[in-house]
Amino acid sequence: MATTQGNRKILDLKRWEPLTPLTANTGAGQCIISSRHFRQQQLLIQGQTAALMYNPNEDGWVTIPSPALAVAVAAGTCGASASFSTGSTVAAFSLTATGGTTSTIITNQTLARDLRGYSVQIISGPNAGVTLAIESNTIGANATITVPVQASAFTASTVYRLITPRFYVINGGSTAAASFRVYDFATNTWQTLANSPASMGTDARLVATPSWEDDTYLQFATGTATSGGASTLTNSAKSWTTNQWTNYQIRITGGTGAGQIRSIASNTGTVITVGSAWGTQPDGTSTYSIEGNDDYLYLMGNNAVTLYRYSITANTWSTLTPGVARGAGPGAGMSGNWARSVTDSAWTNESAIINGRRIYSFRGAAGAVIDYYDIPSNAWTNDITYAPKTETFTTGTKWIYNGDYLYCQKDATGRWFRYDLVRSQMDPLTFMPMLQGAAVVGDTAYDVTYTDGATKIVFLCMAGNTTTLHARMMVF
Repeated sequence: MATTQGNRKILDLKRWEPLTPLTANTGAGQCIISSRHFRQQQLLIQGQTAALMYNPNEDGWVTIPSPALAVAVAAGTCGASASFSTGSTVAAFSLTATGGTTSTIITNQTLARDLRGYSVQIISGPNAGVTLAIESNTIGANATITVPVQASAFTASTVYRLITPRFYVINGGSTAAASFRVYDFATNTWQTLANSPASMGTDARLVATPSWEDDTYLQFATGTATSGGASTLTNSAKSWTTNQWTNYQIRITGGTGAGQIRSIASNTGTVITVGSAWGTQPDGTSTYSIEGNDDYLYLMGNNAVTLYRYSITANTWSTLTPGVARGAGPGAGMSGNWARSVTDSAWTNESAIINGRRIYSFRGAAGAVIDYYDIPSNAWTNDITYAPKTETFTTGTKWIYNGDYLYCQKDATGRWFRYDLVRSQMDPLTFMPMLQGAAVVGDTAYDVTYTDGATKIVFLCMAGNTTTLHARMMVF
């Protein structure tokens, strides 16, 4: 029987319910990093050497290996989860198999977990372009992954990557070695990355723009090319706005060149130009998908207007120079959320896309101002007009993005609000009545979605301030 959500506004009240509590009180800088893969695990950075994983399916926490961060967790600690994994290998776009059959891929990775239900993406070699559910895998060195039977055997020329969680963590208050680390779910290992580009304090957010969400690709546009060039793809039927796709990615999903993924450098009304030349030039048989860019993470905060971008595949940081600078630096209680799934037709219009373009950020610092960063144009829109613009946000505020809205708890008051992205207005939401302690800086709220066919039921979840409290509320 299909699941139905029968609650009605006014008739039914939104209610918070307790979840399994945290193992210790929350403190400054602790954060929860949300994975949007199908099991929706949440990683809690509890301390310099302490991290736990929460499984929403079972409502339970488990300790994972020590993050071994450079210094103690403090204000400015933040993180993000990316779409794809290259196991214990860093600064890599993909992995190469060592052999296989029509239904197995022999990896060069030491897998530590059963990955059935997750997926593997084939980038080049036999069966290029397909994304396959993992049916089983061996545990240990040179693990073998089993997938549905394919037309061709996988070989040592098969290039792939895992669509499994990877959790990136910035250590607030440090730029030393191990100030930026990544936890790989598949291999159960931590790796040290290029040092944090700044000593993040006050508050900060690391924002990913992944191509995958829950159990499928998050696609902003799809189609079939009419022709291609050395670094271009043309669809003469389109009427895109110039450069609306800059800094998104394009993936060839079928036909000539299937499996290739490139960052988009620019576009005209009908032609996409990629940042690096195609390995195989697309043609009139090539189908494509335009998606969020898996390679980029954006870092903001520290009571400064500076915006940084990290390349996962190069393991390098760059400082962006927006054409319009941010009006002021965000402080305690700030937000940073990539808007990608707004349902309004103006946002989904392929010829003038808004979904996937913007990172919304309330400045916090006991103010009510919200700005957004436009990814294609590399520019800020400052101090958006909205009503009533009277509630202010500071230490203890928690933010969640889902669909058409940004949700937040104001400070440590238990008062929740909903910012409507389409209407540019702040609405009251509900009250979380469970007791919290003193307000502390830290991004400890997240969303979980229950899916049954076309039915999606969203829960807002949070860890309280200076407490072990962990609770959720159904959205309707």
